[in-house]
Order: sequence, then structure tokens, then C-alpha cells
Amino acid sequence: MRPTISALASLLLVTMFLQACATAQPAQTQFEQTDDLGVVVADALEMSARFGKQHVLVVFDIDNTLLAMEQDLGSDQWYDWQKELQAEDPCSGMLVSNRLAVQGALYFASAMRLTQPDAADLIGQLQQEGLSVIALTSRGAEFRLQTFRELRRNDISLWSNALPPRHGYPETFIPQGGSRPALYEDGIFMTAGQHKGDMLKALLSKTGTPTPRVVIFADDKEKNLRDVLETYEGSPTAIHAWRYSREDPVVAAFDPSAADALWVALRPALQTVQLLMGPDNFDFPRRVVPEGCSANE
Repeated sequence: MRPTISALASLLLVTMFLQACATAQPAQTQFEQTDDLGVVVADALEMSARFGKQHVLVVFDIDNTLLAMEQDLGSDQWYDWQKELQAEDPCSGMLVSNRLAVQGALYFASAMRLTQPDAADLIGQLQQEGLSVIALTSRGAEFRLQTFRELRRNDISLWSNALPPRHGYPETFIPQGGSRPALYEDGIFMTAGQHKGDMLKALLSKTGTPTPRVVIFADDKEKNLRDVLETYEGSPTAIHAWRYSREDPVVAAFDPSAADALWVALRPALQTVQLLMGPDNFDFPRRVVPEGCSANE
């Protein structure tokens, strides 16, 4: 028996009512963990279908989330180790003179790999669906060239679906609530280690972006995600914080002695490059013995 026109109309009205109810329900803030960026992308697509792509923003960290160093030396885990070592043993022979400047030189010399083989394709999927996608990194503007080189080499480009202006701003600026210059270019927000929640809020304000209903934020560091949750607590924006864990085994296997041995072997070559070619691509730090120490590095 065929349904009557009135029955079909009733069914259509019920369907429309259920869809409207689902859309009217606010998204819930959540904190999850995954070792697969595909899960993050699926969440973003689900929120887009529910609330509309214009109301969803997807944010990725870079280091140990989209890209990872090919070796321990110069990696996030190396930087964190150096920071801890300076606090615990400032006279250690394994301590570099200026870890930030050294990391810049290592970014220049080293290649990076995708954290998972399909990472670039997953970002492309979001872009094809019309979602706004950016990267928000703790790297500073001084690492701009190295960062874009490795993103491009790994087929990641974010400008096409970035927050306006899509190509960003030509100069660095101090974000609202920040204290150091940051750079927003081609969908990459380089925040110089500042509070990621405050930086995201400042970028939305500077670009004139309406407050998203949902922000999907993927980062390997829990602290960064907690900062974002803190900033948006009590606001109309739901944060889906994803702690990305794919690189955890690599971080756990970090070998300080091996990293130091590679540094000792590589340092003369980096010094020679700067001596002969100039400091255009990195500014190699002068070796300094800390006060009260008899030797360093």
C-alpha cells in the first residue's frame, strides 16, 4: 500500500523537526586522545554536517602532530630535554649555548616527516569539504622559512581554507593578550611559545572571524589543549580537544646521549655553513660558558 501524500508530508515534517532539534542542541566540549588524525577529521566532518561548515574551525599543531623530525636532535623532545637540563644542571657538558637558536639551525639542516602517511590527504579532505583549517604552532616567526619548506615538501598547504586574509599579514604583530611578536601567514599562526588558547582567541579577533560554534583542536601536548579549554571555558564555543599520541613511542625512546653525539658531530658543519654563506638561514649561537661553570657543551 502506497503512503498517502499527507503521510509523506508528516514524515517530512518529523524529519525536518528532528534535524532542527539536532542542530539547535549545542555542541559539548570534550577532551579525547587518539593516535590517528583520521579520527580528528571524522569528528570535524560530523560537526560540519551538524552545525554547518561555516561554524566549525579545525586547528592543528605542527611539531609531533603534523610533522616530526627525522631524528631526535632538534625535535620537540630534544628541546624539552635541553630546557629541563638547563634548570637541573646548567654546567652540563651536553647543554647547548642557546637552544632556540640551535633548534633553528637544526630545522634548516634537517628534514621532517609526516607523523602518519595520510596526514596530508586528511587535511585535503577537510579542505575539499570547505572547512576552515589552520595550523597553530609554538614556533616563532624566525623559523618561517624552515617551517614552510617542510610543510610544502610533505604536500601540506593551508592557505586555501585559512582564516581571512587567506595569505595572512606581511609583518609580525603582538597579538592581543600576548607579549611577543607572532606571524600569521598562509594559514600558519606562529605564536612564539605563547598561550595557545589566548593566541587562538586573538587571531579570531584580528581576522574578524565570527566566533565558531565548534573548534576542533589537535595537539600532542596536553598543556596546550588545557590552555585552549581554559580560554573558552563558559563561552558559546565548544572545544573538541584531541591529544594526538602517535609520536608518544618516539618521544619515550628519546636518547640524550645519542642526540648529544650527533650534535657534537654536526656542530662544526653548521658553523662552517654560516661562516662561508652568512647568517641568512639561521643564526648560529656563539659558544658561551655559563658563569660559575668551567666548561659547557
